[in-house]
Amino acid sequence: MGYCAIVDYGVGNLMSVSNAMHFLGFETKITGDASDFERADSIILPGVGAFPDAADKLRGMGLDRVVIEQSEKKPILGICLGMQLLFEGGDEVRPCDGLGFIQGRVERIQTQLKLPHIGWNELRFLNDSPLFRGIDDGVYVYFVHSFCGMAAREEQVIARTDYGGSVVAAVQSGNVYGTQFHPEKSGDVGMMMLKNFGELNR
Repeated sequence: MGYCAIVDYGVGNLMSVSNAMHFLGFETKITGDASDFERADSIILPGVGAFPDAADKLRGMGLDRVVIEQSEKKPILGICLGMQLLFEGGDEVRPCDGLGFIQGRVERIQTQLKLPHIGWNELRFLNDSPLFRGIDDGVYVYFVHSFCGMAAREEQVIARTDYGGSVVAAVQSGNVYGTQFHPEKSGDVGMMMLKNFGELNR
């Protein structure tokens, strides 16, 4: 049995994601070593903080190229800022390139409500995805963010939520998945999503 590699690039809540996967019965390895990603069954890209700082650290370690290369071979899940990095670029602090899996850019949430958006919000599923297998439309998950992806292709959006306006909540392109919310902090529903992800390449 293989393992899920969790990208360690100095940004992100690594242990909570690792602990959640362990609870579900999946082995994990928190790593920044390219050879570990080659041997992994799947990869999780976590992240907290500002888009350009995270993007710079990912590139500085050469892990942007590793993630892009491995996406041809195995499932990848970006969580929170990790999902935002999947987009072509972002405008938080300064314009910055992302990984380019999802067409569009990351911008400040357009809302009259308080930012950051913190708390539980309802998901609306838009396109079928194995990430949501066995999960009902309308479930609640936990968000913490002030910026969100503005997708240029709606077929790459698999879920949205409402926070004073429609907000992209989850995306998919080929083997690459992203959740703006934190599945590891979203109770049984989030754990089911992580289980679905972990089983994709078993």
